Amino acid sequence: MSSSPPPAPKPAPAEQRTGGERGTARFALVAACLGFGTFALATCELVLAGILPDIGRAFTLDVSVAGQVVTVFGVTAAVAGLVLATLTAAWRRRTVLLLSIGLYLLGTVGSALAPGFGALLGAQAVAAAGAGFYLPTATVTAATLAPEDQRGKAIAVVTTGLTFGTALGAPLGTAVAAVVGWRATMWGLAALAVLAGAAVLMTVPRQLVTASAGGFAARLSPLRNRLVLLLLLGALVAFTAIYTPYTYISAVFGTATGGDGVGLAGLVLGLGLMGVIGNLIAGQLVDRVGGRRIVTGALVLLAVLFAALPALASSYPTAVAAVVVYGLVGFSITTPQTHRLIGAAPENASLVVALGGAVLYLSIALSGALGGVTIAALGAPAFVLIPAAVLVVAAILSEIAHRTGGV
Repeated sequence: MSSSPPPAPKPAPAEQRTGGERGTARFALVAACLGFGTFALATCELVLAGILPDIGRAFTLDVSVAGQVVTVFGVTAAVAGLVLATLTAAWRRRTVLLLSIGLYLLGTVGSALAPGFGALLGAQAVAAAGAGFYLPTATVTAATLAPEDQRGKAIAVVTTGLTFGTALGAPLGTAVAAVVGWRATMWGLAALAVLAGAAVLMTVPRQLVTASAGGFAARLSPLRNRLVLLLLLGALVAFTAIYTPYTYISAVFGTATGGDGVGLAGLVLGLGLMGVIGNLIAGQLVDRVGGRRIVTGALVLLAVLFAALPALASSYPTAVAAVVVYGLVGFSITTPQTHRLIGAAPENASLVVALGGAVLYLSIALSGALGGVTIAALGAPAFVLIPAAVLVVAAILSEIAHRTGGV
């Protein structure tokens, strides 16, 4: 990483500022509301990991089959996010954000009413379409509104919504499902989406727009940048490995929890709370020390933890210790990785952040597939040895990217 942070997106032609974004207090409020929206829209996919056993029982499916709802959500979010971002590139940002929330709300309500597993998959695909282009839009909006020296913090505020989804939304949703059923969890997620829409409507400047990036091919143009491609590949590998144990957390810690949904919710809560702390610390550090050291160090530490998980998952106290480290380290790389992407192509900030968001969702989708295959082959919790090895590959890719472009 260079000694000084990369320049913020320029007012023109990439990003256009408006009079409604004046003042640090105003910026902080908008960023917080965007972060809440990330929390609301990310919680659906994150909570799926905790309620997979309930979904499996409802539709008479093995957990590895039920887990493919995570795959459908992630793939749809990755692909639809890019397509919808292209179609709405010239629209006002507030309009785009509200559209994404509306799609998510529609899909979540549809999930609550789904009569069968196929209908659930279809409804989750609609929800994923909305979630897929909310995150990159919200991230770039916050970075555009932020003072130049606070861009890392702005990104952290928005992406911390993901870890709050892990810390609060997922365990609460898991606990609700354990007590009154997974459909009640979906209705709760729909209510969160309504609140997120109201927050965006009241705080995001109505006039804020970004210059159109062109068609779909133009949105993929940053992939011709070797450094961007390396960073995206590294993120794909890293997040796939990080989210695989999370997606199947009920299987990883099945012995420790004894199948108790409330006990599982407690583990998810501990993991998420540490994730919030880790992401906020990373957001404070990234503007000073750069993203590479944080990312590579976290990947190596996490690989060691995953290798030890089969032993740590045998009792609840050691499981708690494991998820604390897992959350603190594993969820600390989101902000630094986004910062590295912007640094690799600051002139195309909105495009690379959108691609980064697509990669994140695709990674979560792959985690569902990877976990399903490896559980069938190795059983739980031994399957986590595979993502441990994948994390080593991700750390190597992170270092190759650093040597290629210095980020």
